[in-house]
Amino acid sequence: MEKRHAKKITDDWFGEKIAAGEAKNVNLAVGESYSGMTVNIQIHIQRAIEDGPVFFVTAALHGDEINGCGAIRQLIQDADFALLRGTLVLVPVLNLPAFDRHSRYLPDRRDLNRSFPGSKDGSLASRMAYTIFNELVARCEYGIDLHTAAVRRTNYPTVRADLGDPQVRKLAKAFGSEIIINSKGPKNSFRREACAAGCPTIIMEGGEVWKVEPGIVETAVRGVKNVLRNFDMIEEDIKNPPYQIIIDKSKWMRAEHGGFLDFHIQPGDLIEKGQPLATNTTILGEAQGTLLAPFDAVVMGMTSLPAVSPGEPICNLGKLPKKNSPAKLSQLREDKNGLEQRVVEELGSSVLVVEPSEETE
Repeated sequence: MEKRHAKKITDDWFGEKIAAGEAKNVNLAVGESYSGMTVNIQIHIQRAIEDGPVFFVTAALHGDEINGCGAIRQLIQDADFALLRGTLVLVPVLNLPAFDRHSRYLPDRRDLNRSFPGSKDGSLASRMAYTIFNELVARCEYGIDLHTAAVRRTNYPTVRADLGDPQVRKLAKAFGSEIIINSKGPKNSFRREACAAGCPTIIMEGGEVWKVEPGIVETAVRGVKNVLRNFDMIEEDIKNPPYQIIIDKSKWMRAEHGGFLDFHIQPGDLIEKGQPLATNTTILGEAQGTLLAPFDAVVMGMTSLPAVSPGEPICNLGKLPKKNSPAKLSQLREDKNGLEQRVVEELGSSVLVVEPSEETE
């Protein structure tokens, strides 16, 4: 990848001196609690001897999404992980007030990930966002933000990125995920505003809230290392997925009736147009209708709660690009028999999948 050094590197990090070649834990004050105690984000910073890019890797921007915490903690605790050049800023928990409450949201009931770039005299969320943006993002050249699905849902690992930005596209492809979703992100979201401010940023989403899932953690760690290796910041080999596709269109399939779902798919499945997705049944098991796939797709996410009411989301389908058949991609994944296949099996272990009835097929 081409080199960018738009940000000036200094030894001072949030009041702590970190010289080239050092690693240190530091705190960034982002507010006060109800008791008046300072709320500090805990950050681990590694600096190589040689100058180079400055990266941040963050997790728990939504306080209940902690798979990324597990990935960042693994990087911090890896005694063999060492930078050759540049600076790495690791933040296991970005939204500490929400994390302490096992909640997606801040105590003021706002979503921190809809509050950027924030303001210094606004709401609690806006003030936190302002500090994070000006003290953290402004110091970095690139960013990776780790997320999971929302509550009562699970996601197959995907990278989300604004591929219209060449630098963001390079980050997304370097991460090494099977699935890249092309999107700018919601207005006032962390990654969208970071990109607009000149800090190309991507996110990875995978797994469920309140969990640290082995396959998701391994996927995130592998992706971060792949990106750093592409910038010549570490020596480890790049680990590529069996294939990589870009999703430009997706669709949430929704329940037509209230009832109990019989799932016919699991997260990560590659499915054909017309394939049964889920059958809605009464509590006593009588079928009320079956949802069918509207196009060839990958199951990017799905509900983890089989009881639904009309209009509730069941699964999020990413439309496969032309010339990428589900059968061919499935074969590539199975032939590789690597991390992606293990993640499909791992995520599928918490979803009861049954064969569709003959009437459905």
